[in-house]
Amino acid sequence: MDDEAIFIKKGGEKSRIKKPGKLYKLMIKSDKMEAIISELDSSSESRWYQHEGEELHLVLQGKMEYTVGEKSYKMGEGDILWHQSMLKHRAKNISNKKVVYITAGAPPTFI
Repeated sequence: MDDEAIFIKKGGEKSRIKKPGKLYKLMIKSDKMEAIISELDSSSESRWYQHEGEELHLVLQGKMEYTVGEKSYKMGEGDILWHQSMLKHRAKNISNKKVVYITAGAPPTFI
């Protein structure tokens, strides 16, 4: 990426992956980082992940449980969690409403 800044309007994701109860929207990806907006329906959870790098998660809407290694964190709107990506991790919606959160990761590992 050679641009000094990149502005993305709502709905302008680079790609999206939809699975039952889950939607992942890749918003930006460079050589060094990426940002993904994820949506989990009620009682849905991601698969377990483990890869190089680090991640930051920010909950925009709803409530979720994010497990890193052997520890789980209850997160609500505005909460932030950072972790090393080499630790196994996954997200789980623990409410009866959709949860929406942003993940910023470095280096980029999203397909």
